Amino acid sequence: MANQDHLQALAKRIRYNILASTTRAGSGHASSSLSAVELATMLLFGGFFRADPDNPAHPNNDRLIFSKGHAAPLLYSLYAAAGVISEEELLGLRTFGSRLEGHPTPAFPYAEAATGSLGQGLSIGVGMALNGKHLDRLPYRTFVLLGDSEMAEGSQWEALQLAAHYDLGNLVAILDVNRLGQRGQTMYGHDLEAYSKRVSAFGWDTFLTEGHSLEEIEHAYRMALVPGRARPVMIIARTLKGKGVSLLEDKEGWHGKPLPEADFERAVAELGDVDKDLTGRIPPPEDTSPAGYEPKPDKPANYKPGESISTREAYGNALAGMHADYPDMVVLDGEVSNSTHAASFARSYPERFLEMFVAEQNMVGAALGLSLRGKKPFVSSFAAFLTRAFDQIRMSRYSEPNMVFAGSHAGISIGEDGASQMGLEDLAMFRSVLDSVVFHPCDAPSTEQVVREAAELKGITYIRTLRGKTRVLYGQKETFPPGGSKVLRESDSDAYTVCAAGITVHEALAAYEELLAEGITIRVVDCYCIKPLDRETLVRSAETGGVLTVEDHYPQGGLGEAVCSTLSDTAIPVTCLAVDKLPRSGKPGELMDYAGISARAIAERIRSLLGNRHP
Repeated sequence: MANQDHLQALAKRIRYNILASTTRAGSGHASSSLSAVELATMLLFGGFFRADPDNPAHPNNDRLIFSKGHAAPLLYSLYAAAGVISEEELLGLRTFGSRLEGHPTPAFPYAEAATGSLGQGLSIGVGMALNGKHLDRLPYRTFVLLGDSEMAEGSQWEALQLAAHYDLGNLVAILDVNRLGQRGQTMYGHDLEAYSKRVSAFGWDTFLTEGHSLEEIEHAYRMALVPGRARPVMIIARTLKGKGVSLLEDKEGWHGKPLPEADFERAVAELGDVDKDLTGRIPPPEDTSPAGYEPKPDKPANYKPGESISTREAYGNALAGMHADYPDMVVLDGEVSNSTHAASFARSYPERFLEMFVAEQNMVGAALGLSLRGKKPFVSSFAAFLTRAFDQIRMSRYSEPNMVFAGSHAGISIGEDGASQMGLEDLAMFRSVLDSVVFHPCDAPSTEQVVREAAELKGITYIRTLRGKTRVLYGQKETFPPGGSKVLRESDSDAYTVCAAGITVHEALAAYEELLAEGITIRVVDCYCIKPLDRETLVRSAETGGVLTVEDHYPQGGLGEAVCSTLSDTAIPVTCLAVDKLPRSGKPGELMDYAGISARAIAERIRSLLGNRHP
C-alpha cells in the first residue's frame, strides 16, 4: 500500500509549485493542472510508474504522455517533486530559453512528445504501446493523461479502436473529467458513465474513480495494472478544475489564466503547510533490452530501360528490398496497401507491417509514437487522404521524429476516379513543414533510390508517387540525393528551360521531341526533389530564355512557387503551368490536356514565350 500521508504532502507541494510557477510567468493553465494532481502524484510516486529519472532514454522506462498538454505546469511540478528540477528552473516557466515551455516539447527530457493540440496524445501512446508489445517486446507500460474536452475529437476514437484491435493491455489512459472546458461545461460534464459506456463499447476496460481521493485512485491503478491484462484500460476520474484553491475550484472563466499575484498568498494559505523540499521516489524499471530482430534479405527489383512501371509499385518494392539494411523500419498503411503497394512489404515482413485502417489521424500519431521509441516508420496512403492528418503531421515535427510519408495517386493523372481521390494539395502541405524533404520521382529506379535516401534522413520526408505506369528513364545505379535534380535534355542552343516532376517529366520529354522537330531545343530538368530545390541547376537556366515549370498540383505551394522562391533574387523569368481548374473525371491524357499541363500545353506555352525569336 502507498504511504497516503506522504503522497498527500507531495500533492500539496505540487499544487504550490503549479501556482507559484504560473503566477510568476503571468500565464499558463493553473486550473487544468490542479485537477489532475492526485491522479499524477499517485501514478508517479505511489509505486505504479517505473522509470529511471537519471536516464530518460532507458528502453524499459514506462512512458507518460500529457495529451492535455496545457497541463504542462503539472508535468514540470511532478519532476520537481522527483528532485530533478530545481525551484529556480520551475519559476522560469514559459520564459524565452527555458526548457519548460507553455506546452510540453522534447526540450524537456521527460516529455515523451510535443503535445497541446488536443486529441493526439492517445494515438502517440498507441504507437509506443505497439512498439512495446509487438515489436521490442518489452514490459514497459504507456500512460496517457487525457482531458475530457479532447474526448470530442474524432482522433481519440480512432485510437481507441486500434488499441483494442491490437490488444494493447500495456496502454492505460487516465481521463481527467474536470467538467469545464475553455468556455464552459464539456459535452458530458461530470457524467462518468457516459464516458464509460462509450469507451467500453470500443473494447476497453474502464474503472471509475473519485479523482481527488488517493485511496480510490490507488485502488483504480491496482485494478488497471493487473498482470496479463489483454485489453487497454481507461481510468475515468471525477475531478474539479482548480482543485484546492477556492477562487478557482469548479469555477468558469479561469481556463488558461494564472492566479494574479494579489491572490497568490491567499491561495497558498488554503493549501496549509507545504514542505517545499519534500521529494518522491519513482521506482526503477526492469533492466531489460529490446528483442533482437534480423530481417532476411528480400529479392531486389530489377528495372529495364524503356519498360513501364508505376512509381507506387516501385515504392513497395523498395520497402521490401531494403528492410534487411534498415531493420528498424516499420510500415503503416491506411487500408490501401494494395494500391500504395505497401502490401509488398507486408507480404515479406508481416511482423513489421501495421494495418491502421481508414483512420489517417491515428495512423500518423501512432507512427510518431513508434518513431519516438526508435523505429523508422514509413506511412502510406493516398496523397489526398494524408491531408486530413495535417495537424498530426505538423505537430509531429515538434517532437523531432524520423518519419517518412508516401502519398500515392497524386494529381489529376489518376484519371477516372475523380476529384476526391486526386492529391493536389500535398506538396504544399509537406513543403510547409519546417526542415522537411519532399521527393517526387518520375520513374521506378528514381523512386527506389529516393526511398533509400529517405531511410537515411532525419526528420520528416515525403515521397509523392503516381497511380499510372511511367517509362523507366534511369539506370539502377543512378543516385538521387536530397536537393538534387537531373538534366535530361540539354544543348548550347536551348531556348528555354522546362522544370518538371513526376508525371510531367514525361510530358516535358514529349514536348521536347515535338519542339525539336520544329527546330526549337529546350532544356528539360527533372526536379525529383522539390524541397530543397537544386538552386545551382536552376540558376544555370539563365543561359536559356527563362524557366517554365509544369506540375500536376495546384499552383499554390507546389513546384512552381518553390522555383519562384528559389530564383526570387535573380532576374530569371519564371512561368508556371499547374492545375488551375476544378478537377473532374476522365482519361489521364484528357485531364492533362484539360488542365494545361500536357506535352501539347507545354509546347504551346514555349512557342508563346519565344514569340518571334524562333520560326
